[in-house]
Amino acid sequence: MPHIRRQSRKLGSMGHMLRRINISAALIVVICFFLPWEQVSCGGAKDTLSGLDLARHDQMLLWLVPLLMLAVVVVGVLRQRNEKPLLLSIVSIVSGGVATLLMNNQRVRVRDASGLISAQLTGWFWLSFLSSLAIIASGIGLLFRRSQEPQSQ
Repeated sequence: MPHIRRQSRKLGSMGHMLRRINISAALIVVICFFLPWEQVSCGGAKDTLSGLDLARHDQMLLWLVPLLMLAVVVVGVLRQRNEKPLLLSIVSIVSGGVATLLMNNQRVRVRDASGLISAQLTGWFWLSFLSSLAIIASGIGLLFRRSQEPQSQ
C-alpha cells in the first residue's frame, strides 16, 4: 500500500511539473508575440516587426496565437488540484498546434519573401515557436499521464 501511495505522489508531482511547464511556455509565447519577430533591411535601413505588427497589417490569423495561449493559461490556472487534466491537455494540444501552424506559415512567408528586401526571423520568434512546441509536448504528456494514473479502489 505505501508503494502505491509513493507512485501516486510521483505521478502527481509529474503532472504538476507538466502543468507548470505548460503555463510558463504559454506565457512565453504571449510575451514574445509583442517582441520583434522579423527584422527587415533594405540597403542601410533596418526595421523590425512584432507578431502584433504582423497581425495588425496583413496576417489577421496571427491574432489567434495570443488568444489561444491565454486560453491555455486560464484553463491551467483555474484547474483544481484534484481535477483530471483532460481539459488542460486537450486545450494545450489544440492551442499549441494551431499556434505552431500559424507561426510556421509566417516562417515560410518570410523565407519566400526574402528576395529584394532582406527579411530574417529573430530569436524571439524562435523562442515563441519552440515554446508552442513545448506546449504540445506537455499537453500530450498530461494526456498520457492521465491515462496511466492508478485506479483507486
